[in-house]
Amino acid sequence: MALKAQLDNDIKAALLSGDRFVTETLRGLKAAVLNEEVAAGLREDGIGDEAFEKIVAREIKKRNESALTYDGADRTDLAETERAEADILSRYLPEQVTEEVIQQTVQRIVAELGVSGPAAMGQVIGAVKKELGNSADGATVAKIVKDALQ
Repeated sequence: MALKAQLDNDIKAALLSGDRFVTETLRGLKAAVLNEEVAAGLREDGIGDEAFEKIVAREIKKRNESALTYDGADRTDLAETERAEADILSRYLPEQVTEEVIQQTVQRIVAELGVSGPAAMGQVIGAVKKELGNSADGATVAKIVKDALQ
């Protein structure tokens, strides 16, 4: 089942179960997907699963950043809400790879490209994200690449 269809089914299920928090979180995701479709001129055709996963990853990143901001302001109640929303949205991403797998991939790609130094960071990150896709957290990839190139 396509992820967009799964989202619609999950919204219906949340509505029927009376879970307002999940319903509102999923509706927010659906709105973000719709905005992306309209911006890309794909409203009639819709977007593919890969583009859907990128939107989900971006929405999760927003919530995690908000949670950190709320933690810094001693608003743990709001931070917990943001983390709960991120947890709900993470259901739509593929299984995340471990840091160990990311490290192995980075080392292999650095060796294949024969690059070194911080100037090659973008090139290596691009190659890693192309290979691992949305199954690897971007911040983790960036940290590991930075460490590998120093």
